[in-house]
Amino acid sequence: MKTRYRKLASLGLMACLSCYLLLGSASPASAMHIAEGFLPVQWAAFWWAVSLPFFLVGLRSLTRITKQNPELKLLLALAGAFTFVLSALKIPSVTGSCSHPTGTGLGAILFGPSVMTVLGGLVLLFQALLLAHGGLTTLGANMFAMAIVGPYVAYFIYHLVLRTGYQRVAVFTAAALEDLLTYVMTSIQLALAFPAASGGFMAAFLKFTGIFAVTQVPLAISEGLLTVLVWNWLQSYGQQELETLKLLKQES
Repeated sequence: MKTRYRKLASLGLMACLSCYLLLGSASPASAMHIAEGFLPVQWAAFWWAVSLPFFLVGLRSLTRITKQNPELKLLLALAGAFTFVLSALKIPSVTGSCSHPTGTGLGAILFGPSVMTVLGGLVLLFQALLLAHGGLTTLGANMFAMAIVGPYVAYFIYHLVLRTGYQRVAVFTAAALEDLLTYVMTSIQLALAFPAASGGFMAAFLKFTGIFAVTQVPLAISEGLLTVLVWNWLQSYGQQELETLKLLKQES
């Protein structure tokens, strides 16, 4: 009976957080992926060149996983869908721009960061083509921030915190910090491309991070909580897949 109530409570909390994210979305605002044509040509080309090797490595990892464990394809689809839905939401900030969750932490924990580079890159491509969310010229920059830096941060933070023996704390911390560090990277990209007239890169970086922090800190906490709820759901209904990935652990 207690297990049943825990499952119902988990689903209820998941629904509440999802409603919070959905009701907070604002379609008229501009998306926080770096917009099409916004970066100077040299910086757009630079981030494409940096991101492509990670994408190719990720393709090899994804191919290996699907060949060795074809039963994990459904879980891969879930990780991609989770990223697509969360990163497509647009939450208005006080500046008139908007922020959004990223959703790459869950897949990075499940399959590793290189796989999420591919899934995140495909998510960004579809959003650029179908939702005008981001762009093709800035796809390399957006991919580096959300599909490379974010997943690698999530993966290493998860395994670092997991040493404490508290898996849910590790999941929450990884998802929350992945969200925040994605936006720190975006701030670095914007500051490099548009240094301030007075103060240069550092002044621009502090300005961008200050703007993002207003909405991104509560979003990161919300994403961490939602990821933990999805993790609890996977522990209840996806035990076979988690066992295959050697991720089914008991809290100490």
